[in-house]
Amino acid sequence: MTAALNDAITIFVRQSLPNWRSPGGLLFGMLQPLVFLGLFGPLLGGVDGMTATAGGDSWLWFVPAVLIMLALFGTTGTGYMLLTEMQTGSHERLLVTPVGRVAMLAGRTLTDVAMLVAQAVLVVLVMLPFGLRPDVFGVLVSFVVLGLLGLAFGGLSHALAIACRKHQESFYMVQSSLLFPLLFLSGLMLPLEYGPGWMQAVGRWNPLTYVVEGIRALFVGDLAAAAVWQGTLCALALAIVGVALGARAMRRANA
Repeated sequence: MTAALNDAITIFVRQSLPNWRSPGGLLFGMLQPLVFLGLFGPLLGGVDGMTATAGGDSWLWFVPAVLIMLALFGTTGTGYMLLTEMQTGSHERLLVTPVGRVAMLAGRTLTDVAMLVAQAVLVVLVMLPFGLRPDVFGVLVSFVVLGLLGLAFGGLSHALAIACRKHQESFYMVQSSLLFPLLFLSGLMLPLEYGPGWMQAVGRWNPLTYVVEGIRALFVGDLAAAAVWQGTLCALALAIVGVALGARAMRRANA
C-alpha cells in the first residue's frame, strides 16, 4: 500500500509540475467558462421561473452549471495527453518502470482533480464581485462532488485513450458523441422542464442530472435537500465506475 501511494505521488508530481511552472494553462482553462458566465449568464435573469430553484438568483443557478462544464471538458480531454505520450513513446518508457499501473492512473487523475478544484475556486472568487453569494459550506461540499466527477470522467477518458491508441483521431469523435448528449440531457444549460416529455424522461435516467441539481442545491445552502445526497451518490458511483474502467485499461496496456 505504501509503495502504491508513493508511486501515485510520484506520478502526481511528475504530471503537476509543468502545470504549476506554467500557470497560464490554468488560467486559459478558465477562459471558456468565464465567456459563458459573461455572455450567457446575464440572459438568464430575464427567463421567468427558470431560476426558482436558486431563489431567483441567476448566478446561483448558472455558476454551478459552469463548474460542472469545466469538470467535464477539462477531465475528459486529458486522455488526449495520454494519447500524445503514447505516440511519442513517453508512456511506454514509463510502463517498463517499477511504478504500478493503477498508481499511474491515480497520479494522473488526481492531477486533473487538483487542477479542476483550483479552477473552480478561481471561478467562484472571480464571480463574487459580480453578485454571486453562495452558501460557503455548500460551496466547499460542492468542490468535493466536483472532485468525484473529475475522477469519474478522468478515469473514463484515460480508458478511452488506451482503447483509441491505434486510431487517435477517433478519440474526440467518441468523446463528443457521448459528452454533449450527457450535457444537454442533464438540465445543465436550460431546465429539462422546458423540453418535451421524452427529453424529460431520458434526462431522469442521466446520472449527471442529479449531480447538477445537487450542486445547485449546495450553492443555495439547501443542504438537507434530497438532491444533495442523490447527486453525491451519483458522482460517487460514476467515480467508482470511471476509476475501475481506467485502472482495468491501464493494467492491460501493452508496454
